[in-house]
Amino acid sequence: MTGATEATKDASGRRDRAATVRLCAVTRSQHPVEELVRFVLGPDGMIVPDLARRLPGRGVWVEASRQALAEAVRRKVFARSLQQAVTVPDDLPGQVEQLLARRLAEAISLANKAGLLIAGFAKVDDLIGQGRATVLIQAADAAADGAAKLARKFEAVVGPERAAEATVAELPGEQLDLAIGRSNVVHAAASGGGAAQRILEEARRLRRYRSGDPQRDSDSNAGRA
Repeated sequence: MTGATEATKDASGRRDRAATVRLCAVTRSQHPVEELVRFVLGPDGMIVPDLARRLPGRGVWVEASRQALAEAVRRKVFARSLQQAVTVPDDLPGQVEQLLARRLAEAISLANKAGLLIAGFAKVDDLIGQGRATVLIQAADAAADGAAKLARKFEAVVGPERAAEATVAELPGEQLDLAIGRSNVVHAAASGGGAAQRILEEARRLRRYRSGDPQRDSDSNAGRA
C-alpha cells in the first residue's frame, strides 16, 4: 500500500496494530491510520473511499480532513500516487463527509438495537442523574436551552474533560430520527458497552474531518445544541 510504514512491536515482538501509521499523499507526513482516509481504485477507474480500510488494491492515504482531501483533488494526487489515469467523483470531500456521518448514524443505530441507548429529555436526564450515561447525544439543531441543561448536568457528573470527549452533537435531528427509528429525537444517551465506544470513535472521525485538525479529539458543541 502507498505510504505504508512498519508498525511498532510490543515486548513479545508482535506487531501493534493500533500503532500502524501511513504516509499522507498530500502532506507527506506520517499519521496513525485513524487520522487518515484510505482510497482505492475501483474496477471502473473511479477513486473510491475505503473508510473501513478493507477494500482490496493499492491504497492512497490522505489526512482525514476536508481541506486535505480538497487539496488532493486539486493537485491530482490520486493519479500521481497510483501512476495511472483515474476518475475522481464530483465533490469527493462532500461524499466522504456524508459517509462519515452515515457511519456515525449506523453506530448510534447499533447501540439502540443492543438496548444501550435511550431517547427523550426526561429519560436522558434521569440516566445522567444515575451516573449511568457514558455518551450524551444531542441533535446539532436542538434548541439551546434544553441541550445546555443536559450538558451542564452531564459535565457535573462525569467532569468537564470526560463530558467534552463523550458528547456527540454532530448529526441533525432528522438523522437521529432515522438512526433510532423514532420521530423528533433531540436528546439521547448511551449507557456503556462496545457499541457506545464505537459511537465516540465515529464521532471523533467526523469531528476531525470537519474541523481540519487531525489532533482535535473534541469540539464541545454542548450548550449550543
